[in-house]
Amino acid sequence: MLPLALSAACTSPPSTAAAQAQAGPAAKPEPSAPTDNLPQIAADPRERTLAEVSSVLLSTRHLLRRPIDDTLSTEAFPKYLEELDGAKLLLLQEHVTALTAYASRMDDELRAHDLVLARKGSAVAAQRRQVVAKMVVDILAKPIDFTVAGEVETDPKKLDFCKTEDELRERWRSVLTLQALERIQQMESLLEAKDAHKGGKKSDHKGGKKGEKKDTRAEQAAAESLASIPTTPEAREEKARKELATRYETRFLRLATPEPLEPDVQFLNAITAVYDPHTQYLAPAEKENFDIAISGTLQGIGALLGERDHYIVVQELVPGGAAWTQGKLEAGDLIISVTQTGKAAVDATDMPIDKVVEMIRGPKGTVVTLTVKKAEGDIQSIAITRDVVKIEAAYARGAVLDLGRNADPVGYIYLPGFYGDIGAAGQPGERNATDDVRALLTAFQKKKLSGVIVDLRGNGGGLLSHARDISGLFVDKGPIVQARDAEGSLEVLSDEDPSVAFTGNAVVLVDRFSASASEIVAGALQDYERAVIVGTGPTHGKGTVQGVVELDRIAPTPGRDSLGVLKLTVQQYFRVNGASTQLRGVVPDVTLPDPASFVESGERTLFHPIPWSSVAELAHARTPHTWNVQALAAASRERVKASPVFAKVEAFGKILREQRDDTREPLERSAWKAERERQKAAQDAADPKLKEHKPLFEVDVVAAAGAPAPVTATQDKDVRARLDAWKDDLSRDVWVEESLRVLVDMAGKR
Repeated sequence: MLPLALSAACTSPPSTAAAQAQAGPAAKPEPSAPTDNLPQIAADPRERTLAEVSSVLLSTRHLLRRPIDDTLSTEAFPKYLEELDGAKLLLLQEHVTALTAYASRMDDELRAHDLVLARKGSAVAAQRRQVVAKMVVDILAKPIDFTVAGEVETDPKKLDFCKTEDELRERWRSVLTLQALERIQQMESLLEAKDAHKGGKKSDHKGGKKGEKKDTRAEQAAAESLASIPTTPEAREEKARKELATRYETRFLRLATPEPLEPDVQFLNAITAVYDPHTQYLAPAEKENFDIAISGTLQGIGALLGERDHYIVVQELVPGGAAWTQGKLEAGDLIISVTQTGKAAVDATDMPIDKVVEMIRGPKGTVVTLTVKKAEGDIQSIAITRDVVKIEAAYARGAVLDLGRNADPVGYIYLPGFYGDIGAAGQPGERNATDDVRALLTAFQKKKLSGVIVDLRGNGGGLLSHARDISGLFVDKGPIVQARDAEGSLEVLSDEDPSVAFTGNAVVLVDRFSASASEIVAGALQDYERAVIVGTGPTHGKGTVQGVVELDRIAPTPGRDSLGVLKLTVQQYFRVNGASTQLRGVVPDVTLPDPASFVESGERTLFHPIPWSSVAELAHARTPHTWNVQALAAASRERVKASPVFAKVEAFGKILREQRDDTREPLERSAWKAERERQKAAQDAADPKLKEHKPLFEVDVVAAAGAPAPVTATQDKDVRARLDAWKDDLSRDVWVEESLRVLVDMAGKR
């Protein structure tokens, strides 16, 4: 069987025999260790086991089976420096030089299960943070002179490491000056907006109903924020400096207590990056976030947290979650401490956000108590019973779209990911991508709709089984994808179900961020000629399969903390036509202007991507149809050419690309403001302002088993607002509108 995931999921771990195999080439003489005065932290007790298991898996189970040798070390070391100090605001060149003595030893240390570089690099970084923290305090203690001419380079890849403390101090002065300029500009923009709205209507909001208190709090917070903005330039400069000082003080305090495995994570992920961009070591906390992304659920209280000065702040509550249902915790609350049942309260002040999240999450049915500071200033302790939180934004949504003008209504499905809880497959109430999409397609079929749009824009992938099954909802039995492993053996994943959920015409809408499982669906439906692919250019180009190896299952040690997991590229997949989507992606049949053309993205832009290749085409029956792809593309090009909105989209992208490539910013205030005003004027002139256009088509949300139902007037105001915002944005989406017109052409109703 194929592994269960593309961008992520679980597979069986390697056999014990494989785990015991000798990693890499035959042992070579150990080079003498460098002599230096670099500090070194103590090794985590898990380091030896983690290094041993990782070295075996990388050299024996990765698709490329690349040996762990000096060449790998030389390529990995720059990535390690990037992990350690990618912004080049911490280390001096002398520290880089001292660490470079270990550059060719990374392979030796991994095979010896003794990650000296990791421990030395972490210790150096910790020492440097103390030095830099004092430097930042000193710089921000004095007024910033915005009359001094100069520039700052904002792209660290174009910078060298500083040679002296004075040079580093000057770099920090430039960075802080730019950040202060930006903060002052924010304050002045708020004051200008306030003046522009003087004399306007006051809110008639009286509160008292569920949801309205949150609006009152938001308005109160906005008013307080405006009231706190000083009226003089000197006072605004002082406020900006104090805010920056608090921000950096908090950041350095939190970084002073790193996660126990953080040094090893930095070392190992520099090594894994050389294999390919998707092979990665995930420490236990990261593995939990990975599981949440794949399943669309978590067990906790359902609150989105952020950082505000020395505190963790509640930014948002998930509708339907435990905290939302209980009603006492509110957005804006500052978390002071967290108490687990039967344990003492833990002070959350200056604690890293990941640690606070880890304490708040927990099994369904257990209780966590949060001591919070309310916006009004009073302190409250709130006990919340944890529950399974379903993240609705991760699930499929459906609607019927009506373009009018004698066009038939068509179905629309937005699928953000190929989600599902592997361990809970088939259990009542558990959501997965295939069942949700099938329910929507079945609803569309019952309504006798003539066509459907499956929107995979921004869909980064997920579970491979759901890519196969969703493809199978559109085609009869047949192969969907084939995959080749390190041994060169090919496996075929086929749809064995002859039933089809929807028989009308189909458009699959993609963009440059559609990746992995999305590319399998788009590629399969294109190869079967079952759907027309409409998009803004080639998709991401991720044509590899990852297995997730539970390291604790390979090296179990009772009583020891978890080792985490290794996400390992084990196969490359190929379309039914034999071509890989690796690097090249899926090329749309109909190409539209790209609103994200200024973004550097795609597999080809990543570090060490696996090369493109191909295999033999599989036999498959193409779906009979009446439309002609070339004619559809030609008709669409004519509409795009005549569209002033699409013309602005292309012009806007060109301007943003030019501004992206100009990475130097002036620091003298008048020059900085003039440049910002020039950039803003250019953006405003070209901005298509899509949200200001009138709706392009009607949107009617579909209620289907397993899919979000329309919200009634009795449901929470926040939920209604979210759905209304989604419908409103969708109705103004020019890419969806053009997809509707392509469907009209496919039906022969031009």
